[in-house]
Amino acid sequence: VQLVESGGGLVQPGGSLRLSCAASGFTFDRYTMAWVRQAPGKGLEWVSRISSDKSYTYYADSVKGRFTIYENNAQNTLYLQMNSLKPEDTAMYYCAADFSIATMTADFWGQGTQVTVSS
Repeated sequence: VQLVESGGGLVQPGGSLRLSCAASGFTFDRYTMAWVRQAPGKGLEWVSRISSDKSYTYYADSVKGRFTIYENNAQNTLYLQMNSLKPEDTAMYYCAADFSIATMTADFWGQGTQVTVSS
């Protein structure tokens, strides 16, 4: 099982990035997938998740209206489109499979991709 994130980088406030998470080794569309971030010196923060049947998407209040989670099942890839980025969005972003908000745990984690929002 492997989750590989990409798409992070340095962006100015107000800019956009699209994160990708390529999944392999498991049946992608059977899992609740999520994006979770960790800012320097802080704990994990759930950002967004998409239900296993892909019918529902959920967002943390801090990103609602700015971020969009979606999947390409044919390519086994999860995405996070991030617009109107703010300095407080700076963090390592991880994708996770079978993620639980209650316990902040997941069956599978990627290695993370760094997002830095700075002028």
